[in-house]
Amino acid sequence: MDPAVVAHRAELVARERSGHTAVVEGTSLYVWGGYVSVADNEVFLPSNEIWLYDLDSGQWEFASMKGEVPPSMSGTCGSTLNGQMFIFGGCCDDGQTNQLYSVNLQDRQFIWRKRKHQAGSPPSPRDKLSCWVYDDRVIYFGGYGHKTLSDLNNSRSFIVDEPSWVEDVFWGWNNEVHVFDPSNDSWSTPDTSGSPPAPRAAHASASVDNKGYVCGGRVMETRASDIFCLDLDTWTWSEIVPASPVPVGRSWHSLTAVSDKSLFLYGGLSVDCKPMSDGWIFDIETKKWKELGHPYKDKPRLWHTACLGKDSDVIVFGGSCNYILQVDTGHCNDALIFQTMPHSLMGLCEDYIGINAGIFQKQLPCLPGKLRKAVEKRTTFFSPGQKPQAV
Repeated sequence: MDPAVVAHRAELVARERSGHTAVVEGTSLYVWGGYVSVADNEVFLPSNEIWLYDLDSGQWEFASMKGEVPPSMSGTCGSTLNGQMFIFGGCCDDGQTNQLYSVNLQDRQFIWRKRKHQAGSPPSPRDKLSCWVYDDRVIYFGGYGHKTLSDLNNSRSFIVDEPSWVEDVFWGWNNEVHVFDPSNDSWSTPDTSGSPPAPRAAHASASVDNKGYVCGGRVMETRASDIFCLDLDTWTWSEIVPASPVPVGRSWHSLTAVSDKSLFLYGGLSVDCKPMSDGWIFDIETKKWKELGHPYKDKPRLWHTACLGKDSDVIVFGGSCNYILQVDTGHCNDALIFQTMPHSLMGLCEDYIGINAGIFQKQLPCLPGKLRKAVEKRTTFFSPGQKPQAV
């Protein structure tokens, strides 16, 4: 790769942002898009750049992107499948979109490709939706968007928020399920059964095995605290009714699968429009929520991203610490790392050596090459020039 394309300096930090996309591939967190506030304006960040955060060293890289570059957007739905990042939907200067793009993250060329569907029909334009990856397909759920009058053939899957009588266009929330198959660039709409969640947007989702989970979100004029499960083999919905206590209703939060039986919920905007910093673990087997203690109680976040790192750590990046519909100035660019499970013995040893690098200066050159590089990265993470944020 052209060395001019990628910059990697300790002082580089991704710009603050909200409504962005972030995914983890290998040992890097990739951050794309979103917006910031400049004076009284919302400004979308450049779509021809991507930021890489090394999960071991805590250092940032910046990379330029090329190809069929998507418009600058916020509210897109991002995912990774077979080394590629897919983004669908979102809101740009021209309004909401239903275009889908992909980029290979493994070859480090960062060339965008606009996916033109060969079969089926894509969902209607929307943003603030979510997705699951299962069986080499990307499955999209919900969101806020617009439909024409002729598209409103099932009122149960779309709740009208605001009509535009002049153009026969209706904005609102949906609970639709759409499937994209990258192998043949096809869209399909499965027939679901059971008890589906109400149409919503700005919710959170996560998947474990063949189950997709949806939690909370904006449901018409309120913010929900419910949790639903979709069997991705049978397309059957079921509502999970957990025992008390349960998190308060919220939107713009995150939900991350941290094991084969637990999900981690963080932050969001509460029913009374309060930015939150609480963290919760949901046990899928017992159907119980448990609040997780952490050192970031003074760092509320909403419209952030949360990705799974190694040892079940969750990396929360960006978002806003204010109610962005009223005071849109609190965008953030710090990476908060939540430890949701005990670390491995190897991880504990690497961290201990990294924190106490001065004690082990003579011993480090004696380590095997691969282990030495891993320890050197952790040393960088805990160095005085870095701000260690691991719990």
